[in-house]
Order: sequence, then structure tokens, then C-alpha cells
Amino acid sequence: MTVRLRIDSLGSHGDGVARTERGQVFVPFTLPGEVVNAAVERERGTLMAVVEPSPLRVEPPCRHFGTCGGCSLQHMDDAAYRAFKSERVASALKRERVDIAPEPLITCPPDSRRRVVLSGRKTAGGMLLGYHRIQSAEIVDIEECRIALPAIVSALPMLRDLAGIVCQTTKPFHVTVTATDTGLDVAFAESGKLPDAIRRQAADFVIRHRLARLSVDGDIVVENHKPVIRYDGAEVTPPPGSFLQGVAAAEEAMAGLVIAHLSKAKRVADLFCGSGAFALRLARSSEVHAVEAEAAALAALDRGFRFATGLKRVTTEKRDLFRRPLTFKDLDAFDGIVFDPPRAGAEDQSRQIARSNVPKVAAVSCNPATLARDLRILIDGGYRLVSVTPVDQFLWSPHVEAVALLEKPRKRR
Repeated sequence: MTVRLRIDSLGSHGDGVARTERGQVFVPFTLPGEVVNAAVERERGTLMAVVEPSPLRVEPPCRHFGTCGGCSLQHMDDAAYRAFKSERVASALKRERVDIAPEPLITCPPDSRRRVVLSGRKTAGGMLLGYHRIQSAEIVDIEECRIALPAIVSALPMLRDLAGIVCQTTKPFHVTVTATDTGLDVAFAESGKLPDAIRRQAADFVIRHRLARLSVDGDIVVENHKPVIRYDGAEVTPPPGSFLQGVAAAEEAMAGLVIAHLSKAKRVADLFCGSGAFALRLARSSEVHAVEAEAAALAALDRGFRFATGLKRVTTEKRDLFRRPLTFKDLDAFDGIVFDPPRAGAEDQSRQIARSNVPKVAAVSCNPATLARDLRILIDGGYRLVSVTPVDQFLWSPHVEAVALLEKPRKRR
């Protein structure tokens, strides 16, 4: 059923929200104040036409916008977009009664994302490689991507050819493409088992096109040369398809906030440390104990430390911090803590930090809701919130990163 709607606000996912007699209707790619025609099914609407556009509406820079579901806010004026991102953090804090105004948003330029996860599928008409259509399993084949580094975008035709070699299934699969300092690192997942002849063909393709590495389901098919990410001079080769902060400049900004806050700490605990984006930078001035559940990420961090120069001691510990958080007694051995958990946050670990006497804490999160919950725990445990800084490294999406800095007077022993 197609109906005419007036958009009242933006929802947390960046969809326009219309209030009707039957309840709220969420319409992607619309803006507050607009009158639109939308095909409505239950609470979801598909935009058919903008009848009265908002003055905040601008021309999207990507030809795929509105079809591809990778971006949801390219049609929004830049100032309003920045305000939306900041408000996402501010609203989450208010819901948890955290009384602080966020610092100005650290912005992210187009064409800057160094890591993308593409979806692919082999069809009778050829290889599809791109992103899913919004609220759909359909894959939109892309020719450009205005969030990704040009090195990735220019490689799309070549990556599509590589997918044609590697893919051994008609089911959807994923390709994580990371632009490293030494070339593209390409990791396929769920693309099917490679026969030996195809494996050799894929390896020849990688070498011919000078890719850094190709892996399939974590198995390295060929490493033409080691993919390298540098953390303040320390060189790390991340595991195939592993987590990496998407935008290098955003990572630098977040690390700068963390390092400045923990600059006087002699011993720092880096929890959910990954492959060392914070740990190896902090080790320039502090001893660091890095804790992570993924053994491969810890091994990459350890190698980066051992081959670097000018770093203080870095120790590692494989530990599932969701099941077995460091206790407050463990934490009292440190002068500073940084933690950067997945989207679920670090509720149990935060409860232990709250009981500790560690004077400086930096909390990094890609989920404002769980960050605000964890900050409430820390504040209730006696920490004072110094600042919260939103960081936009998820350009034109509703997601936003944030760095929160806290302190607590050390109790005399």
C-alpha cells in the first residue's frame, strides 16, 4: 500500500520516522520535515517519491546510494549529519543519567576507509560483488564506493575476477579487503573449499596482480608479501580477515586521546587489545599488559613488539574477558586502563574496574548505548567522567565511535 507520509524525525538507524494513526513507520533515505510517498508494510516503508524535500537534503555523492544499503545518510546536509552523530552519543548518555556534554565530533572524510567487507555471489549472469540492499539479502553489484580508499575502489574489477576464481559455491560469501602499507590483504569467507588446481590458479593471480595476501576461511592461500599495518612505527601483520579500525586517521585520533590521558601511567592494562592499536603506541612510554581472547591477534601484537625498537615491555594474556574479566585486585597493579570491547560492551569487566583503584581509565566503544551503560557503572563506582569524544569513522551510517576518559583519586594504602 502506497501512502503519503510526513517525516517527523530520524530514528537511531538513520531512517526517517513518520507518526501515523497505526503507529510509527520507518522510511529509509528520508529526512525530518519531508512529505513523501512510501510503500508501507507494517512499520517499514519503502521510499517511492519525495513530494516536499527538506532544505537539509543534498545530492548524494555515490551513484549507488538508495539502492545499496551500505550508506544511509548521504542525502543529508553535512552540518545536520554531524549533529545527528553527536546526538546519538548525547542521547545514549542521557538515558543512563550520565551528565556530560560530548566534545565536538571528530569527522571522517570520504574515500578514507581502509577496510571493507564486501558480499558476493556467483550467478548465471556473472559474479556479483558489493553490499546488500537495505533490509534485503539481495546483493547490489557496485562500481564505486565513496567511503573506501581509492586503492580499494580501483581494485573492484580485479577483485571481482579473483572472486570468480576463488568462489566454489552458489551461496553468498564475504570478502574482507584491507588496504595495508604493503598492498591489499584479501580474505574470503564461506566461498567454498578450494581444489588444488584452483588454489594454484588463485595464487598465480595474486602474485600477478601484486596483492599482499589471499586467505580463504582463515587459511592463507598465498602471501606474496606480508601485509603490514604500522602503529607508531611498530609493524604488525594482522591475522587474515581480523578486526582493524576502519579509518587510519580515526584510529590516530582515538589513540591520541587515550595516550594523552594515560601519559603518566607507568603500567597500563589494554583490555580487548586486538592486534595492538593502543598497546604498541602506549608502549612508547608505559609498560603494557595486553589482554585479548583471540590468540592470532595476540601473536601479531607480540611479533610487532619484538621487532620494534624503543618500546617498553609489552606482555600478553589470552583471556575471554566476557567470561573471565580481570578482577579489581588484578587491576590494582596498574596505573591506567584502556578497554575497547565489541558492540556488546564490557559490563562485567566494567564492574571490576569500578571496584579498582586505578586512577586513569579510557573507554573506547563503537556502540553509544553499551558505552553509556558501562560509564554509568564506572561513575557509580567512584570514577569522574572527564570527557566523551564522538569519532565518526563510519561515514554516512548511523554508527559512531566514542572515547570516554575517566579518573579516580587513588586511595592511600
